[in-house]
Amino acid sequence: MTAHSTIQAAKATAAAPPPEMMTGAQMVVRALVDQGVTDLFGYPGGAVLPIYDALFHEPRLRHVLARHEQGATHAAEGYARSTGKPGVVVVTSGPGATNAVTGIVDALMDSIPLIVITGQVPTHLIGTDAFQECDTVGITRSCTKHNYLVKDVADLPHVLHEAFAIATTGRPGPVVIDIPKDVQFASAPYVGPAQARAIHVYRPGVEGDGALIAAAARLIAGARRPLFYTGGGVINAGPAASAALRRLAALTGAPVTSTLMGLGAFAADDPAWLGMVGMHGTYEANNAMHDCDVMIAVGARFDDRVTGRLNAFSPGSKKIHIDIDPSSIGKIVPIDVGIVGDAAKVLEALIAACQSLVLDRSRLAPWWKAIDAWRARDCLRYRPSASIIKPQYAIQRLYELTKGRDVYITTEVGQHQMWAAQFYRFQEPNRWMTSGGLGTMGYGLPAAVGVQIAHPGSLVIDIAGDASVQMTMQEMSTAIQYDLPIKIFILNNEWMGMVRQWQQLLHGERYSHSYSASMPDFVKLAQAYGAVGLRAERPDELDDKIEEMIDTPLPVIFDCRVERAENCFPMIPSGKAHNEMILGEEAGDVGAAIGAAGRGLV
Repeated sequence: MTAHSTIQAAKATAAAPPPEMMTGAQMVVRALVDQGVTDLFGYPGGAVLPIYDALFHEPRLRHVLARHEQGATHAAEGYARSTGKPGVVVVTSGPGATNAVTGIVDALMDSIPLIVITGQVPTHLIGTDAFQECDTVGITRSCTKHNYLVKDVADLPHVLHEAFAIATTGRPGPVVIDIPKDVQFASAPYVGPAQARAIHVYRPGVEGDGALIAAAARLIAGARRPLFYTGGGVINAGPAASAALRRLAALTGAPVTSTLMGLGAFAADDPAWLGMVGMHGTYEANNAMHDCDVMIAVGARFDDRVTGRLNAFSPGSKKIHIDIDPSSIGKIVPIDVGIVGDAAKVLEALIAACQSLVLDRSRLAPWWKAIDAWRARDCLRYRPSASIIKPQYAIQRLYELTKGRDVYITTEVGQHQMWAAQFYRFQEPNRWMTSGGLGTMGYGLPAAVGVQIAHPGSLVIDIAGDASVQMTMQEMSTAIQYDLPIKIFILNNEWMGMVRQWQQLLHGERYSHSYSASMPDFVKLAQAYGAVGLRAERPDELDDKIEEMIDTPLPVIFDCRVERAENCFPMIPSGKAHNEMILGEEAGDVGAAIGAAGRGLV
C-alpha cells in the first residue's frame, strides 16, 4: 500500500461513524426501515414484545393489526402481489408461528416475497417444551425459500438484510427469521444493508444464455403453430416483463395463454389472447395447447391443473421454457430449450433475436383459422335467467361496472375463483390476487386488506364464496379499524360450490357435508362489524346494488344470491387431455366422462 492510499484509508476510517449499538429488537425495526418497508402486518405476543416495544417508537413504520396470524400473512401476500415489494409479517412464538404456516406455504407455492419474523422462547429454553415453544425452523423448513434461527444478536442485522435479498431475488418466496426473546433484548453493533456481510452465496442467474436464446428464436421463426404459455413469473418479473411479452407476441403473431397466476400479464382485450389454460380454461386455449408445434413457456411451472394427463400434454410440440428457477426447467415435462433467467431480460433478448430472423407470419394463417373455429364454440356460454342471478352474469356485470377504474381484485378459492378468472377481463399485471398453488380458502378477504393498505385510493374487491369467506371473516374488523373500504362481493349459493360440483360429477350426487345448513345473514354481519351490508337476489337489481357498493366509502359485504346448482365449465375431466374438454352444454355427459377417466385428482 502506498503512503497516499494509507492516508486516504485512515481518513475514510476516521470519517466513518462508529457502529450504533442497538438491541436485537431495535435492529429488527431499523432494518425494516433501511430496507424501505413502510407497512407490516402482525399480531403481538409474549415472545415478540421487545419488537413491538421498538415499533412503538418508530413513526416511519405502520403496523396493521390482523385478527389472526393467517390473516396477517395473506394480507402481506396481497400487499406484495399488488406492489412487487416484499410483504412483512411479525408474529409470536408457538401458535403465532404455526397459525402463519398456511400463508407461508401459500406464498411459497405462488412465489410471493414475504419476510416473516417470528418470536421464539429464550435460547436457554429451546428444546424444553417451554410455554408457547415450537420448532419454528423445523416446521417451516419445507415451506420457506429459506429460514433462520438467530442465536447471536451480532448476526441479526446480517440475517435481516440477507433475508430481504433472498426473498426478492431469483424466484421470490417467503423467508422466516426466528428470533429468541433474549436475542431481542441483547445488544450489538448494527450495520446497514451496504455493510452487511453475506451469510450464504446466492447469486441467481438473470441474463439467459445467448446461444439458447438464439435457438429458441429459430424454433419460433420456424413454427407454424406457436403458442405462448405464460405464468405468474411474468408478473413477478415486473411491468417490463409484461411489456416485453406483449411486444414479442405482436412481433411473432403467436397467440397467448396464461395460467391462473399469470392473468393480466397480457391484455385480455388483445386479439391474440386466448384466455386461461388448464382445468377450467377456455376451449380455444386448451385446444391450442394440445395442437401447438412450438410452446414458449414463460414463468410457468407446468402445474398439474394446467397439464392434465402428462403423457397427452401437448404431444407434438417443441417446448421452450424460460424460468428464473433452474430447478423448474424439465421438472415436470421434458424441455427442448431451457433458458434460466429473469423473464423481462430473456424476453427482451428473445425480441432482439427474433428481429434478426425472417418471421413469415403468413405461415400462421391456418393456425389462426383453427383458433377462430375453436373460439366460435363460445365455450363460456351459459343459460341466462330473468329471475335468478347466474354467477357468471354477476361477474360480467361487476366487470362492466368497474372496468376503466383503478381496481384490484382478490378472490377466495372455489367456483367463484374460476368464474372470476373466466369473466373478469384483466388488462394489466398486479391487479389480480388469488391463491393458485395451495388453493387456500379464506385468502381473499385478508389479501384485500393488504392491497387496500398498499393502494388506499383504489377500488379493492374480494370476489368471494360464502364458504371460503367465513374462514377469515374476522379480518373485517381489521378493515374497520384502519378505515379500509374493501368490498366483499360474495357469490352466495349456500354450498361449498366446487366440492358440491365434484360430488355431483364424481361421487354419485352424494353431497357429504358440502351444504351450509346454517348461514349467517351477511347484511347483518356487516352491520355488526360497522360495515355496510347489501344484498341482491334478482338480475334486475344487480347493477344498482353494485353501483351502490362501489360508491360506498366504507367496507361493504355484498350478499349476491346466485343460482345454487350452477357448475363451472369448461372443465377438463380427471385423467383427460386438453382436447377432451367438457363444455357447459355437454353437462349431462360429464359424470360418465369422469367415471371413464378414473378417480384421479379432485
